[in-house]
Amino acid sequence: MTFTDEIRAEADEIWEAILDHPMVRELGEGTLEEAPFRYWVRQDYVYLIEYSRLFAIGASKAPTINQMQTFADLLDSTITVEMDLHRSYAEEFGISEAELEATDPSPTTRAYTDFLVRTAALGTFGDIVAALLPCMWGFNETGKRLAVRGTPTDDRYAEWVDMYSGEEFTELTDWCKGLMDDVAAGASERDRERYQELFVTSARYEYRFWDAAWREEEWGV
Repeated sequence: MTFTDEIRAEADEIWEAILDHPMVRELGEGTLEEAPFRYWVRQDYVYLIEYSRLFAIGASKAPTINQMQTFADLLDSTITVEMDLHRSYAEEFGISEAELEATDPSPTTRAYTDFLVRTAALGTFGDIVAALLPCMWGFNETGKRLAVRGTPTDDRYAEWVDMYSGEEFTELTDWCKGLMDDVAAGASERDRERYQELFVTSARYEYRFWDAAWREEEWGV
């Protein structure tokens, strides 16, 4: 049994909670109101900027040239391709590039990204892989499970499901899972326990990220 097989059970529990959340359920049905999703799109833009830092730090800590190159490629594609796609997608909801750039991170976005960057800065290469895996794997699983339920009636939400359930994103997810298994295979039991804890924490933040969008979370004071 691989390491990702071992943590699958805990991940499934969190992903089921995400799928049962009204934000995700209504997205999959195509009935979600625009306001919470507009909030999600803006916060996800902020998240992607900080997520890119994981790839940059990961490239510096990668133990092999090939892994260094892969993380450098992921950094480049996220900044130059994915963020452009995100800007174009945001336009479909009437969100301008200026609005994206002016977005302040919510309490949950701040906490999640601070956790990720701190893990990358202070941790090992394996820690970085464990912390970033739930974003890729979770979105892929959510997209696939929503796709099984049927295509959303709103074309914009259908585009979201198609993107994250599609072959390209599935290949990226499988690569990251394989990398996690490779790293964990040569790790001590103590390291594996830490990887699992980091993985679960990130997965829980994924749930909170959806919930924060649903509530359109604010600082309050």
